Amino acid sequence: MMMRIFSFAALLFLAFSVQAQAGRVLPDFTELAERQGQVVVNISTTQILRNRSTQAFPFDENDPMAELFRRFMPRGIPGIPRESESRSLGSGFIVSQDGYILTNAHVVDGADEVTVRLNDKREFRARIIGSDRRTDVALIKIEATGLPVARLGDPSRLRVGEWVVAIGSPFGFENSVTAGIVSAKGRSLPQENYVPFIQTDVAINPGNSGGPLFNMNGEVVGINSQIYSRSGGYMGLSFAIPIDVAMDIQSQLRTSGKVSRGRMGVVIQEVTRELAESFGLERPMGAIVNSVEKGGPAEAAGIEPGDVILRFDGKVIQNSADLPRIVAGTRPGTRVGVQLWRKGNHKEVSLTVGEVSEERALPLRQGKAPRSEQQASRLGLVVSELSPEQRRQLGISGGLLVEDLRGNVARADLRPGDIILALINRGVTTEVRSVDQFNRLLSQFGRGANVTLLVRRGDMQTFITIKGISD
Repeated sequence: MMMRIFSFAALLFLAFSVQAQAGRVLPDFTELAERQGQVVVNISTTQILRNRSTQAFPFDENDPMAELFRRFMPRGIPGIPRESESRSLGSGFIVSQDGYILTNAHVVDGADEVTVRLNDKREFRARIIGSDRRTDVALIKIEATGLPVARLGDPSRLRVGEWVVAIGSPFGFENSVTAGIVSAKGRSLPQENYVPFIQTDVAINPGNSGGPLFNMNGEVVGINSQIYSRSGGYMGLSFAIPIDVAMDIQSQLRTSGKVSRGRMGVVIQEVTRELAESFGLERPMGAIVNSVEKGGPAEAAGIEPGDVILRFDGKVIQNSADLPRIVAGTRPGTRVGVQLWRKGNHKEVSLTVGEVSEERALPLRQGKAPRSEQQASRLGLVVSELSPEQRRQLGISGGLLVEDLRGNVARADLRPGDIILALINRGVTTEVRSVDQFNRLLSQFGRGANVTLLVRRGDMQTFITIKGISD
């Protein structure tokens, strides 16, 4: 009997111990939701669409002829445009007591009317102060005073695995609270070069866009912006704009209504392990310069294709995605130091940062060389020399046209029509001018070595490594 009582007591103690441990591990979100929910707003927008394919009535609603046309011509008269409304929902949060609110640019993009609904059910018509599509940040304003304001945190102090909370209006359900952890930091997304996204597994759905991401101290560390989804709904991958990035954007929008970004005038690519070996780097880091804009800041600073940018304004470039963010965040006109890796040595240059303008199109005509009947090189490439006219059109003094790919090289990223401009070996870049010279350069590589080429494709240049040269 005593043994049973002891066993029961032991089990009871173990249960309380597990519960106590669970209480220490699992957070309580109730206080955060109650206090910080006041700064979150619901945003609804209306956009007026004029659709000429939709037919309308040419009469006023009170005109006696209107009823006649409705009965006999329910679809209206061809050629008469009709106005329709497009409505959408999003979220936001208050950043000043006098009514400034942060949200996503895509929430208010193209809106003719923006309505903000506060946590206390009051509604206001808002005006758009400015928006920035490249970071997906927008600043709007309502005429109110004494509003609760969000406390801002430091995204750089976030740790992977840390609990975070989102409050927003998914599918229009206001003040919905979801929680999860930080999955990763500094994420780069396709076509999103200016934002080091915070990745979380917090449930984010349509309507959450523009809402705040809180840490456990109740501080806003990000703006929920995107989800990865194949179905249109939450699938476990959510991305937030760090609040420091967003606040820098809102400061510029509040001051001038637009965002000014720095640029240096280069096209870059990632340094892979194979490219690092070809350029003589100890490890993959930095950003390789593929091409330099003529007359741009980089050319004026003496930066050349084939340089590897290791530092910009004292900041280390670990990955190529770091460079656009750092450059964009530098005020145009600022003079900065740039550390390069060139031909196996470090080099320092000084650069005056330019300003990003509208997208520029750089058309280029590319001729077509006659197909060669020569044998494939050691790389498995069939190449031919460009005609003087083709070189003149392309603005190059050498180069070989890739006509065919055979053997293992067919799996490389090369394509017929690419132009090989140079070959890189241990950081030394040699311009390619003829087929014979190209074959001589290849003969210097041992069997199984990796060969890195500078290749031109259309208007772009890129470095491509071909693995395992054959005999």
